This record gives sequence, C-alpha cells and structure tokens, in this order.
Amino acid sequence: MTKPPEQDDQTNRIVAVTLDEDSIGRSGPDIEHERAIAIYDLIEQNLFAPDGADGKGPFTLHIGITGNRLMFDIRREDGTPVVAHLLSLTPFRRIVKDYFMICDSYYQAIRTATPDKIEAIDMGRRGIHDEGSRTLQERLKGKVLVDFETSRRLFTLITVLHWKG
Repeated sequence: MTKPPEQDDQTNRIVAVTLDEDSIGRSGPDIEHERAIAIYDLIEQNLFAPDGADGKGPFTLHIGITGNRLMFDIRREDGTPVVAHLLSLTPFRRIVKDYFMICDSYYQAIRTATPDKIEAIDMGRRGIHDEGSRTLQERLKGKVLVDFETSRRLFTLITVLHWKG
C-alpha cells in the first residue's frame, strides 16, 4: 500500500499555473486581478499528486477549456508531460450559478443588511463553495490526489474563469 503524500511534501505540489488564452481568453483588469489572486493562493499552499507520477514533481498546471470540458495539462517543472485530464464542466454548472447568485446577494447585503443577515449569507456562500470543492475532489479521484484546501483553491480558480464581471 502506498503512503499518502505529506501536506508539506515539496514534490507533490503545483509550482506554476498558466491559463490557455486561446480557450479562456483575457478579461478586464478586475477579473484578471481576481484570477491572479486565485492562482497565487493555489501555488502558495497545495497538495497535488497526479496518479502514477510517483512523487516526481513538483508540477505545473496549464488550464484550458475545450468544448464543455476543463483541461488540466499537468507537467513536471521542467516541462516534461505527465498527463492531461479533461473534466466535464456540467457537474459544476449549477454550483457555479448558485455561487454567483449568493455572491451577488452578499455584495448587496454588505451595503444595507444587518451583520446577522450578512453572516448568514456568507455561511451559505461558504457552503456552496464547499460543495463545489467536494465535487471537484470527487471528479479528480483516481486522477489527481488533492486535499480539501487545494480543491477549494482550484474551485475558486474555476469560478473566476467563469466570472464575466
């Protein structure tokens, strides 16, 4: 039996993330800023172990969209290909839509609502974010081992890729 990677393991981690401009495209400065923050947070702390890579990282991740699929092109730091995975975006469609709706409610509430109402909306927002993170973790099962916090950061990046501003 293989021992799961340690969280502070410096080989089972992402050290760089790039976005495929042809399939994702560039956006306005606010969205580009949010994407940069999501990527920074992901790189800062993560556990990312592609199945079969046997800890021969660290890894770079190139993300693109092809059709209705999210593409994860995983490579070693030196550029050597490891694996590419295509994940259907369909399971995320409702979650992302709900997440954006509750975020809109949250931004409206912070202007006029009571602290209790704001906190309740924020708890709902975190719950939907957690649901998306668990869905992503499940979709990656058997392909890439990620811990829950890494899954949360990846889900944040997926939502920012969908954000139209």
